[in-house]
Amino acid sequence: MNPTAKLFLSLGSISGALAVMIGAFGAHGLKDKLTTEMLAIYKTGVEYHFYHTLALLIVGVVALHCKSALLTASGWSMVVGIVIFSGSLYALSISGIRILGAITPIGGLCFIIGWVLLALAVVKS
Repeated sequence: MNPTAKLFLSLGSISGALAVMIGAFGAHGLKDKLTTEMLAIYKTGVEYHFYHTLALLIVGVVALHCKSALLTASGWSMVVGIVIFSGSLYALSISGIRILGAITPIGGLCFIIGWVLLALAVVKS
């Protein structure tokens, strides 16, 4: 298996496990501790974490068939997006520090860039 495929299939698998654990923690450990609004914010972080975990796995599968710097950049953009977007929502909902929401769009931009780079990698292959 080529290194790029191995990397993003591994990262996607680890990210998936983390998303399940973080989601379960929210559903069971935080449901009585967070306000309805903060729990909804937390759940949004989990949803996008899962969506982009699937994107990482897609990048890994595509990497089995084509080698591309664009594809590698797409995968890393998805990873950074998960950390910044979902991470900031997790932190905001648990801490209540609203300013953390100001960095969430940076993660969203990383997601958009990742999807665009994935499309370009496929088109150019």
